[in-house]
Amino acid sequence: MHDLTFPVRWRIALLAPALALFTGFWLLPIGRLIQISGGNDALATYRAVLTNRRYLESLGATVALSIAVTLATLVLSVIVGLFLTRHSFPAKRVLLALLTFPLAFPGVVVGFMVIMLAGRQGLIGALTMALTGNKWVFAYSMTGLFAGYLYFSIPRVIITVMAAAGKLDASLEEAARSLGASPWQIMRDVVLPALAPALTAAAAVCFATSMGAFGTAFTLATDIDVLPMTIYTEFTLNANMVTAAVLSLVLGVVTWAVLALARNLTGQAAAAAA
Repeated sequence: MHDLTFPVRWRIALLAPALALFTGFWLLPIGRLIQISGGNDALATYRAVLTNRRYLESLGATVALSIAVTLATLVLSVIVGLFLTRHSFPAKRVLLALLTFPLAFPGVVVGFMVIMLAGRQGLIGALTMALTGNKWVFAYSMTGLFAGYLYFSIPRVIITVMAAAGKLDASLEEAARSLGASPWQIMRDVVLPALAPALTAAAAVCFATSMGAFGTAFTLATDIDVLPMTIYTEFTLNANMVTAAVLSLVLGVVTWAVLALARNLTGQAAAAAA
């Protein structure tokens, strides 16, 4: 008889590091957040936070910003990703390297670059002052934060689009073209449905990243009230750990719900494509 205990032991040994990381970096911190957020009266605490107008506006602004960044990122990344996949030119590798270069920058650096572009002494302000007599400054607003999030979101989605577009069946597009379909119809009915699973997953990651991004918001946070900054303010300036814990859990639940929905939609899209 074969000894079945040896493979089982190996499985346990291989799973042990993953379980240790899961316990130490997720399970214990989440448990501690839940404990802190409960306090003496958990229901009253959550009700007070979730009915507070300032916190709800901060959550709404964060969700709206994340949705706007995700949609803009998808549109730009699909256009650029398909172009780079289907065209070859001498500087293609250089251009691709430049497009993905923002992945090397932390959020604080991205925020500083937005200030250099659209801050009080930024390039856009200098150009608009020379051309119109008015200085355009938007780095310290939601518009500046949108630009910063877009800057570090596009490279991730472009890579995903290019990987998925490289696996598309060209014969399907040729068949549609031979039947008289226009380029827009081919894009709508053939290309985008085939890219749907990859785009859904990329959109979910982009949304989740925008929801929780802190470094860029911290650098630009003059007139910006997004949930990560609200949590930071409650925790550090107001020493209100209970509210910060509740808001952290709300942020995590919203982000997790979007990721779970994306996983479900990705599975359905893949099944439909098959």
